[in-house]
Amino acid sequence: MQKTKVENIQNNSGRAVVNQFVIYTPEGRYFQSYATVIAFVPFGGGQILIDRNKWDYSTTTGKYRNIFLGETKAETTKKLNEGIYKFAELN
Repeated sequence: MQKTKVENIQNNSGRAVVNQFVIYTPEGRYFQSYATVIAFVPFGGGQILIDRNKWDYSTTTGKYRNIFLGETKAETTKKLNEGIYKFAELN
């Protein structure tokens, strides 16, 4: 049985970033910025969920969201518009 695990996200230099977290659960992984969940990526290929109200809250949130998803804001926006990603209430 897999347990929940929390790690600080790593910046592009490989260093842990304060207040930016990846949370691993049996269902998938979450990106949390400070106390706010921003995105969820399910294991096994389900639909990626993005928090409707907080996904683009600040420059810092955006920077680490991009690292978590492995893409730019423009790519995330395009996937949201195309229905590849889905807005959700994650908080």
